[in-house]
Amino acid sequence: MLRSLVFSTPRLLSRSKTSHNYRASSSDMGSENLLSQSNKSVNLRLSNVSIYTAEVLEIEADDPKLHVLFVPGNPGVITFYKDFVQSLYEHLGGNASISAVGSAAQTKKNYDHGRLFSLDEQVEHKMGFIRQELQNTEVPIVLVGHSIGAYVALEMLKRSSEKVIYYIGLYPFLALIRPSVTQSIIGKVAASNIASTALSYIIASLGILPSKALRFLVSNSLGRSWSATAVEAACTHLSQYHVMRNVLFMTMTEFKQLTKTPDWAFMRENQSKIAFLFGVDDHWGPQELYEEISKQVPDVPLAIERHGHTHNFCCSEAGSAWVASHVAGLIKNKIPSLSK
Repeated sequence: MLRSLVFSTPRLLSRSKTSHNYRASSSDMGSENLLSQSNKSVNLRLSNVSIYTAEVLEIEADDPKLHVLFVPGNPGVITFYKDFVQSLYEHLGGNASISAVGSAAQTKKNYDHGRLFSLDEQVEHKMGFIRQELQNTEVPIVLVGHSIGAYVALEMLKRSSEKVIYYIGLYPFLALIRPSVTQSIIGKVAASNIASTALSYIIASLGILPSKALRFLVSNSLGRSWSATAVEAACTHLSQYHVMRNVLFMTMTEFKQLTKTPDWAFMRENQSKIAFLFGVDDHWGPQELYEEISKQVPDVPLAIERHGHTHNFCCSEAGSAWVASHVAGLIKNKIPSLSK
């Protein structure tokens, strides 16, 4: 059940003195050349927006030409995306600063004391991040969202100033066109307060295991093909009751919200600012959605990833590197000066 839930749906604070640096491992795609151009590591910090706390992964370029703001899926545990953020920075040649903002309350510690955040509140939380932390940035902003984060980022595009010049949706979960069996089961669990509370307690109970035992369990079940980064994120965050309750509560609100038809009129009016990447046999971003976008917004760039990285691309180093390369290519095509 937990395997299905992972990435199912997807006040200004000075930087924490106890922030952490991470270096992603890049074994292919010309990593040595990339590292020589942009030898910086991902920084993890806390950010408070409207008194609510989120974890943020970021890399600040020395002389940025743009700022990439990334929105995760659900779970919105941002440390799942460390390898992706690192690789994207390197593929952009160190010319872009990147902020990857986790979901409010889906943090390692229970900073918000059990408060539950809906999909709409997560959208507003990310808009608050732009207002408070990127208000004075002098470079263009590019929004990138994964899964339900693609929906959140698209809503942000609607509300943002001219400073936001581009949007990329990765494996987008934008509508419940034809719910799969897995989605139906998850929807029923999330809609039941008793079931979601019980499941959250069951999963959180794994947190009492010794850290080595928990990592062994995750590595050999949920994360058999996962990177060490993804296994660590699952062990530190998904074993927390407040995180799982927020994952399921947000899922419940997603299933209510996404019964509505996507805003095709807005997409048509802004099609020069929009691009999507779909996966093969992805029930969150199904073929039907791909075809409907092609029909409703025919000039929007659409691509299908056929390298087997799946919806949970960020859980493997290869998937993170491939998607980062694709995103960087789209951005460079939009802003040719980045390639110089």
